[in-house]
Amino acid sequence: MYRLRAATAEAAPLEPVPPPVPIQAAEEPAEFAHLFDRYAVKLHRYVARRLGPAEADDLIGQTFLIAFERRHRYAGSADDALPWLYGIATNLIHRRRRDEIRQYRAYARSEPAGRDQNGDPLATEVAARVDAESASRALTGVLAALREAERDVLLLYCWEDLSYAEIAEALDLPLGTVRSRLHRARRALRSALGPDFEEKHS
Repeated sequence: MYRLRAATAEAAPLEPVPPPVPIQAAEEPAEFAHLFDRYAVKLHRYVARRLGPAEADDLIGQTFLIAFERRHRYAGSADDALPWLYGIATNLIHRRRRDEIRQYRAYARSEPAGRDQNGDPLATEVAARVDAESASRALTGVLAALREAERDVLLLYCWEDLSYAEIAEALDLPLGTVRSRLHRARRALRSALGPDFEEKHS
């Protein structure tokens, strides 16, 4: 036992891994790379669902470029940066609203309904949070018809599993506004999906 302890004590200590450069302190894009490595896949998935994979490839690059340019405005840490990045990506999606509506209409026409080009069951994921598994075609129609502000809140909640507080941060909204927009979006779902729709997530 003594020898084990002695050998452990004499072992060369591991060199500590340097922490990533703080977001605000990054002066070169390469110093910002840890943020891309950590969050790009999630953001790409979100954008691809709303615009399609081809558009997502371009928009994700823009998202991180804007984030780098605005890094001095962000006071949080890398651990908390995802809602901020979702907000930037969502604002870029707004500039391509026609592409987004076209994507939802393509979902509605697809077989099986609600499945995107990546094999991701769009409508099933949304329905899992709003309890409407049997209404995939109606869901995609509702998504296309929703006001942009309500669709943003609903999809960040349903797809990305953000909390109300994280959505408020991402979209720079008061918490009460997030709640009211999500309520209106759910009400639109109930109206479109008929009397069999029962929402279990308050």
